[in-house]
Amino acid sequence: MTPREIRNEKLAEKMIKNLKRRNFEACYCATSEEAVKKINELIPDGSSVTWGGSMTIRDMGLVKSFESRNLVVLDRDKAKDPDEVQAIYRKAFSCDYYLSSVNAISEDGVIVNIDGNGNRVAAITFGPKRVILVVGLNKVTQDVQSALARARSTASPINTARFEINTPCKTDGVCHNCNSPESICNYFQFIRNSHPAGRHIVVLVGEDLGY
Repeated sequence: MTPREIRNEKLAEKMIKNLKRRNFEACYCATSEEAVKKINELIPDGSSVTWGGSMTIRDMGLVKSFESRNLVVLDRDKAKDPDEVQAIYRKAFSCDYYLSSVNAISEDGVIVNIDGNGNRVAAITFGPKRVILVVGLNKVTQDVQSALARARSTASPINTARFEINTPCKTDGVCHNCNSPESICNYFQFIRNSHPAGRHIVVLVGEDLGY
């Protein structure tokens, strides 16, 4: 094993203990390929599945892996128009499994997300029977304060580059704590515990994934 792999395993082991103390289910996969296999094992055939806006889930090939499965998949990227996108947002609340990544997570297991529309943080909080959160270890920070800083100063400015919007952070890559009409930082979420216990499953991955 490389020094990085050794460190990743030790960090993941510590975080899994902390997450379980907070009533999450949690596991560690060294690679994206292992994570895709594990997540498919967690989702039974016939389940309904959808996900929030997540480059992690797309880049690791998880969405594509569902094509060969017997699943009811709600993919907003295949929606015909904005009204159908909104309908999928609402149907997410009755899905068996909702998938997402996170913007940051502290070493002791507090998850931080920032949303523009709020559909992702709403579904993570309430509705779907189970929520699977896929987290590259690049998103781990020392504490909650640094997790919030990462979400605001790293994840959000990078995400603005994906959209046709006009915000100060898209101009210079720095968070301005703005109130721009096009801001994607409208809803802040801190998850201290999984409730009911075990509803959230955190899959830690020993790679740099997403933003």
